[in-house]
Amino acid sequence: MIRVSADTLGCRDIPRSLRDDTIKSWTRLPRKLVPWICFVGRLTYQAGGMKIVVRGKQASRSEAPILVLAPHSTFIDGGIVYVTGFPSIIVRRESGLNPFIGKLINYTQPVYVWREDPNSRQNTIKEIIERTTSKEDWPQVMIFPEGTCTNRSCLITFKSGAFYPGVPVQPVCIRYPNKLDTVTWTWEGPGALKLLWLTLTQLNSSCEIEFLPVYNPSEAEKLDPKLYANNVRRLMAEALKIPVSDYTYDDCRIIRKAHQLHLPHASNIVKSHKLRYKLGLVASKTEEELVQKKTTNFGDVNLQEFAQILRLDDKDPTTQQLFRIHDKYGQGKIDLEEYIFTVLATANASSELDKVEIAFDICGSKAALCLTQSELRKALRLSIRMQPEESDSIFQLAKSDESACTVTFDDVMTQLSNRTEYAHLFAANNESSKKAI
Repeated sequence: MIRVSADTLGCRDIPRSLRDDTIKSWTRLPRKLVPWICFVGRLTYQAGGMKIVVRGKQASRSEAPILVLAPHSTFIDGGIVYVTGFPSIIVRRESGLNPFIGKLINYTQPVYVWREDPNSRQNTIKEIIERTTSKEDWPQVMIFPEGTCTNRSCLITFKSGAFYPGVPVQPVCIRYPNKLDTVTWTWEGPGALKLLWLTLTQLNSSCEIEFLPVYNPSEAEKLDPKLYANNVRRLMAEALKIPVSDYTYDDCRIIRKAHQLHLPHASNIVKSHKLRYKLGLVASKTEEELVQKKTTNFGDVNLQEFAQILRLDDKDPTTQQLFRIHDKYGQGKIDLEEYIFTVLATANASSELDKVEIAFDICGSKAALCLTQSELRKALRLSIRMQPEESDSIFQLAKSDESACTVTFDDVMTQLSNRTEYAHLFAANNESSKKAI
């Protein structure tokens, strides 16, 4: 099953040979086969117990070069390609290299994306504009502008990629009106295979696809893709009878990472990230620079000290709002080490072990590469929520000799690895090592 997503706006121009292959695959197979492939695809869904109900009428490419679909909540959404006659999809380049499903994807003449490329956004937008404004016989382009899977309770912020060309779009609403939800696939909850199994075990499930009237942009919307995207989103939300939310794909990515790393207060992390972006802290990596250049430990700071350390204006409402988010007890002070740890862990950690290492860097002396007993307490509390008594026990065992007043990162890791309750810290690392070998 194809997981179509409008994380769309992210990719490098695909190699000319790969693009040529997709075009050749389209011209090599007669287009009269498309209805048959779509028929077989829909039949496969029906055989699995998924009834697809279509409401409204799909517009032609001349009427609407782009199909905008929402909400995007499951990999099963990929089946809409069989309803819409194989439009061009936005898909990761890796999927096109798959020896089996890649051939089918190539047949749709996809817009391939390469997420690792820093120029991805501009290149993908350029490709979408070229196709949708071209007089050549391209198929329609199908985009899920939310950019990620949600639980269908609201429509999150639409990415602007589908709206940059300024051409008419046809909004398409997706519903799963089933008593038991076995399809929703988000960063929390069951995985894809379990959801597929649960869906197949139902006697029947249904998916409703509603084609709304073509949306023709005004002159103001043609000049402002964000305005165009917001207006289309509002129209679709009204048809779906659900609210809109200011959350974006990036917000969902941060929330997902916070949950994976067991970082508390995920919603506050998102709010903090937006404020830091507005203040220029994300681009300048100010907090990371503070850790690299630190000579003494950070402590509790008030608003004025917080602003001075981060080179901000304490009179700026945005600075004040950022400070208040981290002033959990409303005492006019925040733990600067905890603030920096949350920022760096969200940005740089990919595992629990990374969190411990980041906490060591923040709580200890960068020059000495070791921690005192109180510093170790803080580092292990921030990273793995360890109680002080247990931290003190590890400190005593990790000391190189009885007279030592500090411990090294490696010695602490050795002690943690000897404890069953912390084996999960090293599991992912060991798995990566095996793959490398």
